[in-house]
Parts: sequence; C-alpha cells; structure tokens
Amino acid sequence: MGIPGTWRLRNQRLALIGEVCHTCGKKIFPPRDVCPDCAREAQHAFRFSGRGEIYSFTTVFNPPAGFEEYAPYTVALVKLEEGPIVTAQLTDVEPDQVAIGQPVEMVTRKLQDESRAGVISYGYKFRPRMSAT
Repeated sequence: MGIPGTWRLRNQRLALIGEVCHTCGKKIFPPRDVCPDCAREAQHAFRFSGRGEIYSFTTVFNPPAGFEEYAPYTVALVKLEEGPIVTAQLTDVEPDQVAIGQPVEMVTRKLQDESRAGVISYGYKFRPRMSAT
C-alpha cells in the first residue's frame, strides 16, 4: 500500500477507530458507510478500547510474500470488549502460549516494510494482557 492508502487508514490501523450506528447503537469495525445490522448510515466515529479476548487462532508457517521474516507467527480472531471481531497478528507471545479466551490488548507495531516505495507500515497487533485493566 502506498502513502495515500496508509494515510487514509491511519485512524483504524493506529487507534482502532471504527463507527457506531446512530440508529441501532451497533459498534462497527472496520468503518463502513452502512450499518451491517440495520442498513442505516453509521457515520459517528468510535474509538475502541483495544481490549478483548482471543476467539480463535492459527500459526502461520508458510507466509505470503513480504512476510517471510516474521514466520512462524500467530494470527488470531480477537473479540473486542465492545463486540466486533477483528483479525490481527499476535505479538510478544510464543505460539504454544496462546489460548482461546486469553485476554489481549492492542499495541502498535510494524506491519510491513515497503522499502522500494519508501513506506514502513504500522498498525495494530495484539499481545497478552498482563492484568484485567
């Protein structure tokens, strides 16, 4: 992704900014123009806490091009406290220490280095939560 795309997605990648539907109250991530529950406009920004728990996970041993340096790495479905489920890489944890239901928190980390384009992309990953804050 180039500089314009990185800039456009900065709020959801760096701060977990989604939306809340002003009609039904559903919290939405990533942001969409229309609420997936009631099909009304959902344009009120909402900042998620970044806390959640592991809903499911897998370890990637054969990564796609551009992610070889990170292998093996664990990718999880994280159910945020506010409801949505997001897909994210886990960090600061060994694959054999991951468990369903484990509390996690969002952190900002390097996602990819596109050195030819001069872009280093940062975004959210999740790590084990040390306490139930």
